[in-house]
Amino acid sequence: MRPRAITGIGVASPIGIGRVAFLEAMQASARATPEGGRVEVPGFDPAAHLGDKGLRSLDRLTKLLLVATRLALHDARLKTDGAWSGFSGEQVGLVCSNAYGSLEAITELDRVATLEDARYINPSRFPLTVANSAAGYASIWEDLRAVNVSVSDGNCGGLDAVACADALLEHDRAKVIVVGGAEAMSEALYLAFQKIGALSDDAFLGEGAAMVTLEPADAARARGAEVLAEVAGYGTAFYPPERESSLVFPSAEAMEHAVAGALADASITADAIDLVVSGAAGVRVFDEAEHHGVARVLGSTVAPVLAPKLALGETLGAGGAMGVLTAIAALQGGARGYAVRGDLRTLRTQPRTPARTVLVTSLGYYGNASALVMRAPSR
Repeated sequence: MRPRAITGIGVASPIGIGRVAFLEAMQASARATPEGGRVEVPGFDPAAHLGDKGLRSLDRLTKLLLVATRLALHDARLKTDGAWSGFSGEQVGLVCSNAYGSLEAITELDRVATLEDARYINPSRFPLTVANSAAGYASIWEDLRAVNVSVSDGNCGGLDAVACADALLEHDRAKVIVVGGAEAMSEALYLAFQKIGALSDDAFLGEGAAMVTLEPADAARARGAEVLAEVAGYGTAFYPPERESSLVFPSAEAMEHAVAGALADASITADAIDLVVSGAAGVRVFDEAEHHGVARVLGSTVAPVLAPKLALGETLGAGGAMGVLTAIAALQGGARGYAVRGDLRTLRTQPRTPARTVLVTSLGYYGNASALVMRAPSR
């Protein structure tokens, strides 16, 4: 992977909306307070960022993504007061991870069709049932015409979206790509996770959208952009369960190979990692598998570990993107809390000062794992 510069942040999360609010909350080790195993973005008002028009038929997922995308574009100074600044729509694309799509809209339409009559279905809500509709709306609203891709790989998708964006930049499909993930809370999503026991231990569901602007590092510096961090390497792996009947499978082997692949892609060795931003979310069996996979590569003296999902909840398709923002906060001197629990509590939880190279990890539910190497901007 060639160095890719992150030049802007857009985020709507349970601990803050916008770059400044989010990074300040990270520095203060803020934590969302779950109720009944879930947490939402409190007081979320999309009209405050998007205006009043055109929001009525959109679902929560789309609104979260729209806000994060708009904030990222303006934070990177690609847009000023809604107008392009030195760029055009043909040069900027979008890659967004989402695990479960708009369950809100799907459940609503199913309920009307089943309990009432299909004739009463609201046709303006039907497009929301398509998996990539939120990303499509974001491109329409923000005039992003270079490329539009939706990635669906569970809670690994946020990191996989960065790899997808890297490939698109390499093949000149865009000059800049807004990349990240989004997930919205819904009754159906919460009930499903509750029924399978995924909200046990310390785990709870969260929601939010986290997007960053990604561009070639040399191009970012040439235009005088502020480089917040660089993406230097990516790795992914999959190991199937021994029994085909296994619905969920945390694979330490997949995590091990994903981390090794990311280090090799970044052309660094394990001792270069100053900090691990973990995907640990409070489900012990998954947290332990992730830790063991990482430790096999980094060794017994594994770097300090931060776990933002213990503060934000399991945000699924947005989880990896929230990890990327946590890494940025750490590289800038914040994000010093979020100690990992369980068997990981013996690890140090304060990053080396200053952290220069960060490993972001995510372990999937189905034998998959992904990892990303990020570093402080080169001078």
